[in-house]
Amino acid sequence: MSKTAIFNPLSMPTYVMAKPIGSLCNLNCSYCYYLEKENLYKEGGKNLRMSDEILEKYIESYIQAQPVPQVLFTWHGGETLMRDKQFYYKALAYQKKYGRGRQIDNSLQTNGVLLTDDWCKFFKDHNFLIGISLDGPEHCHDVYRKTRNGQGTFKEVMRGVELLQKHGVEFNILAVINDYNVNYPLEVYHFFKEIGAHYIQFSPIVERMHKNDVPSGLKLMGPEEKDEHVIAPWTVDARKFGQFYIDIFNEWVLNDVGQYYVQIFDATLANTVGEQPGSCIYAPTCGHASVMEFNGDLYACDHFVFPEYKLGNIRHQTIFEMMFSEEQLRFGSDKRDKLPSQCLQCEFLNLCNGECPKNRILTTSTGEPGLNWLCAGFKMFYRHTKPYMEFMANELFFKRPPANVMAWARNRK
Repeated sequence: MSKTAIFNPLSMPTYVMAKPIGSLCNLNCSYCYYLEKENLYKEGGKNLRMSDEILEKYIESYIQAQPVPQVLFTWHGGETLMRDKQFYYKALAYQKKYGRGRQIDNSLQTNGVLLTDDWCKFFKDHNFLIGISLDGPEHCHDVYRKTRNGQGTFKEVMRGVELLQKHGVEFNILAVINDYNVNYPLEVYHFFKEIGAHYIQFSPIVERMHKNDVPSGLKLMGPEEKDEHVIAPWTVDARKFGQFYIDIFNEWVLNDVGQYYVQIFDATLANTVGEQPGSCIYAPTCGHASVMEFNGDLYACDHFVFPEYKLGNIRHQTIFEMMFSEEQLRFGSDKRDKLPSQCLQCEFLNLCNGECPKNRILTTSTGEPGLNWLCAGFKMFYRHTKPYMEFMANELFFKRPPANVMAWARNRK
């Protein structure tokens, strides 16, 4: 029986990324897909702040929706630190009120610019995991991650990283792979190792832009929109994307297995052995990870915050009702069911599963829609890493550490 046949969505944690400040941010990163979402809430002006009422409803409903004893809250932006610590103290109090003895953890994504000693002490005291948005060394980071005055932000972000280190706050890195830093894979990887980042997630950017204005005011296009468009200039080239991962993998597999963790490497190994990959991006189906805006609106996914993907509002429905609605379950299964035949016949289908539907903007050679923009790069990466992944899978089967691959790789080389 296949993995997809036995998958039970009720066995998976329900994951909702909360936006306590909506899309508001202190920066103006060129490639940001979320800044323009304020156009969906023009009636609110700039007051995109989650109320105490919505916060409490969210925390109660989110905890009740979990089928497992551990509950992970993720706070995302915009810029999360534009809410003061009192907001997060209230969140902790509500978590304690409704947690009923469950293990509750918090993670928070930030651009790092607003970090202070006080913030870092708060995070350490309350065991927050912090995600830092950082695209590599200064010449890579400052290309797109800028202030509203057009200045680079690298120095301010690194000051924040140093404060996290000073207070012993656990952090990981979220780096966008774009048309510039994709040319510097080892420089980027070495930099992250130098600053003590042991958990690294690279997020390749693929965006289309409307050629003409649309009523919603959104410049970036949804995955299924058919309007005239151009590819955003910061979009990463598929083959360069594949080579980026290959170059980093070649160093990692010789020296860093078990010490540094790169999301796609972990996910590829998990899919090789038939386990859940830990990310909906590489899973056969999706739909269990959504996003809640400041006013309680729930959307199918963080990358699908468009009116047609709105599931409802926390004021009127529970998170369980919205996340297990027919609409959301169909959204999740469409990831598998709408794959073109070219993907279904691909030798690497079980590794990428078509990757994220938001990136499926190409047509196949026979004219079928739904081919992933990054397909050529994924094939390069999976073909290159296959023998190493198979070796590590074999080590796991015999209950030996996958890190044994390093000696094997050195001998093979």
